[in-house]
Amino acid sequence: MDKISQPKGTRDFGPAQMAKRSLIIDSIKKIFQRYGFQPLETPAMENLSTLQGKYGDEGDQLLFKILNSGDFLKNVNKQHLEAHNWKLITGDIAEKGLRYDLTVPFARYVVMNRHEITFPFKRYQIQPVWRADRPQRGRYREFYQCDADVVGTDSLVCEAEIILMIKDSFGVLGITDYSIKINHRGVLSAVAELLAASGKESSLFVAIDKLDKIGEEKVKEELIERGFESSSLPLLFEILTFHGNNQSKVEFLTQKFAASEKGKKGLTELTQVLELVKNFGADLAHVEFDISLARGLSYYTGCIFEVKINNVSVGSVGGGGRYDNLTAVFDSKEKSSGVGFSFGIDRLYDALEELNLFPPDAAASSTLLVAYLDNESFSYGLKIIRHLREQGIACEIYPDLTKVKKQMEYADRKKIPFVIVIGSDEVKSGLLSLKNMKTGEQHKLTHEQILDIVKK
Repeated sequence: MDKISQPKGTRDFGPAQMAKRSLIIDSIKKIFQRYGFQPLETPAMENLSTLQGKYGDEGDQLLFKILNSGDFLKNVNKQHLEAHNWKLITGDIAEKGLRYDLTVPFARYVVMNRHEITFPFKRYQIQPVWRADRPQRGRYREFYQCDADVVGTDSLVCEAEIILMIKDSFGVLGITDYSIKINHRGVLSAVAELLAASGKESSLFVAIDKLDKIGEEKVKEELIERGFESSSLPLLFEILTFHGNNQSKVEFLTQKFAASEKGKKGLTELTQVLELVKNFGADLAHVEFDISLARGLSYYTGCIFEVKINNVSVGSVGGGGRYDNLTAVFDSKEKSSGVGFSFGIDRLYDALEELNLFPPDAAASSTLLVAYLDNESFSYGLKIIRHLREQGIACEIYPDLTKVKKQMEYADRKKIPFVIVIGSDEVKSGLLSLKNMKTGEQHKLTHEQILDIVKK
């Protein structure tokens, strides 16, 4: 018999992990709702025609394709098979694929429901996505994204609020050492113009996006392999490696982009976003204009974002940007401008674990356990449990009559903070023995006193 395992790049989450994941998701949900975003869900699978061509060539290769049901080889073109062309064969045997992200399905939803939607439409979406990537720490084939998007407005207030939501989310989660990197596709397009790289922007952006992952020399090698002249690379890396604060970078690029309208527009919008954040009353301590930030996805057209938590091994934990033309790929008449951001829940989880930021009681499933000594106190305990649950207390009663020590060990393993111990004395007096599992203190109290302590 083969060894039982889950597919590579996927994971099981037990109760302790789920409690921590829920803490992250619930915290971010509250932030998104505070900014007026509404929940949305879309199917796990989409038509491949919906997904393909939206993520660039590399993204298309990472799409998980779903074989057609039944005899999926029935309609395969023999010439496609003989040519060993995976793209042609895929079209013959697969019509659907697992979603690669949540933004493209969102754009598809907007186009299909545009007459029922109130614009600007602000939605958040927290669901799994799938990518046929090489599994490694912080990179999985199945992982959860936590998206917030606004569609139907080109106001830069939306970009500013993305920065604010990131700051608020990290504040709630206790993350203090991080950077919000921001750039603009207009800046990158202007760089491409300086290199006379017209028509090769996508290859340039994909390579630049790897700068902090593979280093300057490897990026140079990749660019030369992609057809860029080695003589143009010193200028490129002079720009990409320029050091200074946000203002000095803007001033440096303003000189470089004197003849580029795209570059000027990008710098103007970046400056306006940063000013709006300050006008909201927030500081820019964690916000960095990163000239080398490219974001690999091809549908971004304006500001782009990436968030990194410093001193952890998982790399970026989120990213996003503006996409002015995404809905137009589904309907040429529909050109709603949009901007969005996504947290990677799995990477956030790994970062919080590494930084030891989860609260000690994060894995607690119940607030209170009722333990008992005999059948009479068991019956009495059932009434106590019902009363506590009616008051909104998460609690449980040990199901089997056994030694109190074993019941206490159960509470300790599940990290249940309080235990009520009921015996004949408690049944007669109505005063219940409440034990604090953290401090070891134990007192006899009334129902009302116990409720007050547990609710606090």
